[in-house]
Amino acid sequence: MHLNNKGAEMKQNIFDVLMYLFENYMNDDVEFDVDEDSLRSELQEAGFQLGQIAQAFDWLEGLTNYQGETLDPELSQKPSTRIYTSEECEKLDTNSRGFLMFLEQTGVLDHQTREMVIDRVMALDTDETDIEQLKWVVLMVLFNQPGFDGSISWMEELVFDEATGLLH
Repeated sequence: MHLNNKGAEMKQNIFDVLMYLFENYMNDDVEFDVDEDSLRSELQEAGFQLGQIAQAFDWLEGLTNYQGETLDPELSQKPSTRIYTSEECEKLDTNSRGFLMFLEQTGVLDHQTREMVIDRVMALDTDETDIEQLKWVVLMVLFNQPGFDGSISWMEELVFDEATGLLH
């Protein structure tokens, strides 16, 4: 999808707005410190609808609500099995759930960040989330968490690497 094509009819959702924000404003070198009104105006100029912009800001606020929460380290070391609700299974197919398990088993995610990812996926206005969208959500969640620098680098490589054949 081309975000700068204002004349094209686009089916947009919050994910499109989040992608635009992440790609243009969130990186390791720059603090996300832009005036919200200016940012809303820029998003409108880029072709996004006010409803999707508002939902994206709500989604980001939900993500920032997790900052500072810590899980009992003893609890995070214990093995667990995540049982998904039927709603979660509808939104996260078998491949996506397997990918989350893979990320947890390799130490990219812990119990807490896995739950954050699932929560943020459920907050998207999509019926289902494909593996590429899931990778971006994981990256956004990790980017928002202190102390996950190594995991962020690994996820960035995975997200930006077009050859995802190793996961299939």
